[in-house]
Amino acid sequence: MSTSKSLVLALFLLLGLSPLIAAANGGAPPQELWCVAKNNAEDASLQAALDWACGAGGADCGPIQSGGPCYDPSSVQNTASFAFNDYFLKHGMTDDSCNFNNNAAVTSLNPSFGNCKFHSGMVGSNGSFSGSAPSSSVGLGPSEDLSGCRKVSWGWWLWPLMFMVSVFGS
Repeated sequence: MSTSKSLVLALFLLLGLSPLIAAANGGAPPQELWCVAKNNAEDASLQAALDWACGAGGADCGPIQSGGPCYDPSSVQNTASFAFNDYFLKHGMTDDSCNFNNNAAVTSLNPSFGNCKFHSGMVGSNGSFSGSAPSSSVGLGPSEDLSGCRKVSWGWWLWPLMFMVSVFGS
């Protein structure tokens, strides 16, 4: 077999096996997630949820206090997002830990701004969150179910294999 045919064969073999290798490693790489205030949430609702998160909820709200790196008196949304995210991370990254009376949502877009850095949580390729779930309900009600992610379809990897058989099979 010529060198160019061997190179093409090796390339297509690698492409054909890559989904199997990814599956053995757990699939796609983990994704960073944050819990943030919804854009359409009313300021009064956000403020009430923020007060709860920083009080009874036990979120670390030091960075959003005056003089802190995330202090932003002009944006209840930014302030609430920081508190919501801290609560979310501390409470197992569950559906209920990012609800706040339907004023928050999980995002994969980093909400950090300026010197304000939001910590992130990771979700695995199968849609399950890393970290542990809380032992009791936090009483915030149900939120969007993020656990129903679809499995990766492996049908796409078959085309390189079929191509190799048709080109090199003779």
